[in-house]
Amino acid sequence: MKKTWSFITLVLLGMGIKCFAQPFTPEVTAYIKVNAPAVAITNVKLIDGTGNPAKTGQTIIISNGKIQQVGDAKSITVPAGITIIDGTGKTVIPGLVMLHEHMYYTMPAGTFFNIAEMPYSFPRLYLAGGATTIRTTGSIEPQTDLAIKRMIGEGKLIGPDMDVTAPYIEEQGYDIPALNVVKGPEDAVATVKFWADRGCTSFKMYVHATKADMAAVVKEAHKRHLKVTGHIGAVTYHEAAEIGIDDLEHGFLVSSDFDSLKTEDKVNDNEERQSLIKLDVNSPKMKSLQQYMIGKHVALTSTLTVFEPSTGREMVPGGGEAALTPQAKDLVEKRWQASQNRDQATVTLFRKEQAWEKQFYDMGGLLVAGTDPTGAGRVVSGYSNHREIELLVEGGFTPEQAIKICTLNGAIYLGRAREIGTIAANKKADLVLIDGDLDADIKNIRKTELIFKNGVGFDSQKIFESVKGHVGMN
Repeated sequence: MKKTWSFITLVLLGMGIKCFAQPFTPEVTAYIKVNAPAVAITNVKLIDGTGNPAKTGQTIIISNGKIQQVGDAKSITVPAGITIIDGTGKTVIPGLVMLHEHMYYTMPAGTFFNIAEMPYSFPRLYLAGGATTIRTTGSIEPQTDLAIKRMIGEGKLIGPDMDVTAPYIEEQGYDIPALNVVKGPEDAVATVKFWADRGCTSFKMYVHATKADMAAVVKEAHKRHLKVTGHIGAVTYHEAAEIGIDDLEHGFLVSSDFDSLKTEDKVNDNEERQSLIKLDVNSPKMKSLQQYMIGKHVALTSTLTVFEPSTGREMVPGGGEAALTPQAKDLVEKRWQASQNRDQATVTLFRKEQAWEKQFYDMGGLLVAGTDPTGAGRVVSGYSNHREIELLVEGGFTPEQAIKICTLNGAIYLGRAREIGTIAANKKADLVLIDGDLDADIKNIRKTELIFKNGVGFDSQKIFESVKGHVGMN
């Protein structure tokens, strides 16, 4: 196709837009399929991220890293000479905004979990899976995460935009060598100050952190206009909401609010789990907690992938077995096989969690999503982004609602809804082109073709291919 860039340049200058090209290293350029001054995606099905019904026969024009026009193909005139992508039979969604991600991978190792940073494979996999923006919800190598963020921004690495969370803020409890451990509120505040000054923009309270720790962290972070989330246990959800936490992780599956034996600032994992198993799915107590959280403007992060049962389900949610090293795959497979038909309690809780997340959303709560590639090694970034959307739909959300949870809602939480999260004129051209119809089959979400980040189209499948056999190593 002939490219009349001089014409496009004149058009853009006439619109008051300066043309520029993002610099990329050859290693990154090898995975870029579309990098033109202006691109039109025509006759495509559009799920715009607002939760509204999908629209067919749409055209999107992007240039200079932004969406210039979007609307009915019949009403938009595509300028001559620009790069055209025929979207017939395809779907476009906004770039995913995923809020519980990590740059590390975990595997059981004796009596504790081995945790290893994945600076090569995970950033690539997130982008390949359609995530153009992520929050790393807890870091074990924050200096590495901050460097990855910088290098992606400089065009040296493939990956999403990153909101980097500082090291976990945790009191001594679990014997996990990689966890950051604090000794009281003063130490917790010192952690916030140290890592905020180095560029971390979020903080995560962990299971054994106390009410006093949380109150001190929330006060210091909010003073800096930064946010605090938590995978908590010693502190209940109600207490955390009262303190002023911004977000709570893992849906309601780590809530200790319903443990009748709960004592202040103490953790009893088994009693907590049993209390949730016994709790009726339509419990007024749960609905009261949900309403209290909503009134306090506390977001809730769905991480269904990390809790997905083993029985009758994929070994790696989203189908990413090939990404694992042979050694990691062997360990994961053995544990997965051993769990078949032995995880009924997990199945019960999982189904309740899907219902509770739908209740929270329907009541007006801000439900966001992430995938948490941790646990026993089954969850692999990128593939898990696809699976989270599938599991939301399995739980009763429409495809449009599931996409909204994974795009606009995340952008709202990050305070970036004016620039990302939906497909609309003047927003960043962060888009995912999918070969298929999500309303016909939500598993078509796995057929990602192009991931546009700032208007540059990356070859999704080529990136997936590049990291096969790497997860567990680098």
